[in-house]
Amino acid sequence: MGNQVNEALVAARAEKLFFYSPYNFLRQLEVDVQQRLFGTGVAGQYAADPTHQVFEFAEGEDTVQFLYTLLTWDTDFFRAPVYKLFTILFTSATSAATLAAAGTAFRQQLKQQGAAYCFAELPVEDTRVAQALGNAGWRLVETRLTFFHDAVASFNYPRYPVRSAGKDEAAAIGRISAQARNDYDRFHADKWFGDELGDQFLAKYASASVEGYCDDVLVPNEVSLPVDSFLAISDLHQHANSLHTGFSRVVLTAVGPANRGWHLKLVSETVHRARQNGASYVLMTTQATNRAVFRTCEKLGFKLGGSSHVLAWSA
Repeated sequence: MGNQVNEALVAARAEKLFFYSPYNFLRQLEVDVQQRLFGTGVAGQYAADPTHQVFEFAEGEDTVQFLYTLLTWDTDFFRAPVYKLFTILFTSATSAATLAAAGTAFRQQLKQQGAAYCFAELPVEDTRVAQALGNAGWRLVETRLTFFHDAVASFNYPRYPVRSAGKDEAAAIGRISAQARNDYDRFHADKWFGDELGDQFLAKYASASVEGYCDDVLVPNEVSLPVDSFLAISDLHQHANSLHTGFSRVVLTAVGPANRGWHLKLVSETVHRARQNGASYVLMTTQATNRAVFRTCEKLGFKLGGSSHVLAWSA
């Protein structure tokens, strides 16, 4: 722990690190900029952040590095030390046995630091990292698909009455999120959290979205219809500025029984909002099990961009 990042290992992993960009499937965006923002640039400068940690494992001529960090907000909420692994660095010559041994050593390092939980979100292209973690006892808790809409300027789906949620509705939005439980999101699929705590986390997250964490939260605005659904949006301003384009990302959405059918309407209005704001892309990530979202994407003209796995370890 405390080692500097090995530049040669970053270079060896450059091809896979590109896929850590959440926009790797948008071919119009510059590869070099995406690498700097999300891939080799992040890995190469990882140790420069004092909250980041580097664990190094050496065996023979092989060196393996784990880049990870303590998540203070999550740690406070769950009242247990929660870590996130960014990635693992190694060369193509590193054997599966060495990676497995490195994974076991990293697991021991986490235990020594008092970690209760550690997770990683890996692009599906990074199979060797997923295999190394699996061999070290990590479990798969969620597989995600990211859809994108790149014809925002010409989007002409029918309009629906929506409005932005007010900050005084934060608690209500939180309750909607908690009650619309999704057994396949990582907070419910991974039983380390437990259903009740998973509900509480998503309620807090949804409330924070209304209170300023997100750029907008859309809710139905139809006469005599109770608000029992919402869709939180981030416009990803920092990424958009760096990549010289405009984004809107669906961060979180939930639909209760009183608003059946409103997922499609809220997503449609998100695309209209992006068009009005001059954005080029709308992004939406969901679980690979969420067939209802697939149908929405098909109807509204979204395309499948990429996929990722969430793996986790707990003490």
